[in-house]
Amino acid sequence: MNSKYIKENANDVVFHLEYNAERPHLIIPEYGRHLQKLIDQASATEDKVERNKMAKYIIQVMGNLNPHLRDVLDFQHKLWDQLYIMSDFKIDVDSPYPIPSREVLQMKPDVLKYPQNFPKYRFYGNNIKYMIDVANKWEESDMKNALVKIIANHMKKSYLSWNKDTVTDEVIFEHLFELSDGKLNLMQSSEELLNTTDLMRTNKRISNKITATSSQKIIPNKNIKNGKSKPFVKKNNNPKI
Repeated sequence: MNSKYIKENANDVVFHLEYNAERPHLIIPEYGRHLQKLIDQASATEDKVERNKMAKYIIQVMGNLNPHLRDVLDFQHKLWDQLYIMSDFKIDVDSPYPIPSREVLQMKPDVLKYPQNFPKYRFYGNNIKYMIDVANKWEESDMKNALVKIIANHMKKSYLSWNKDTVTDEVIFEHLFELSDGKLNLMQSSEELLNTTDLMRTNKRISNKITATSSQKIIPNKNIKNGKSKPFVKKNNNPKI
């Protein structure tokens, strides 16, 4: 709330309180109302030379609010764009960058396309489906057979991450056959996947590593040197005279 006074007579002073609700709307409130008034004043200036000087001064003031970024070229471009936006695209100055348009700023982004909305086997994740699609495009070779076996082992490990019980290789082969649209078939082969115990041990080791990394860092004890702790010595603050 700001206070203004109107001097009607020599001895009469009438105070008028200006409320924020009565003020114009701030386009970018982070810069404050004083900077908005400077931009409005620059937009209303008729002399273009003077208007350009005011615009450069306003850019310097805006850059002083972020001194660590004011000399970066991309940040300078952002400041000039914000100058036009805060003036409601009414200011006419010589900008070193392309002038933004209202239509471009009001454009809505495109809708993101998700690969799957409701996957049947969510515990495998989308990366498994990507790997299966890549394997379907490869020609028959030893490299493809090795890739398919890696995919099947990874599917089994992902399955055990969500279901702690054991799972047979036949179930993994059926899921692989279904997810690949019948192009990757290991059900008739003699391939054997990794042991369930080994996969569970791998998952446990990765989980313990993540837990140890996310835990708080232990503050080292300054009294410990070369693996041995220093003996405690009581300081005598009152020496004998």
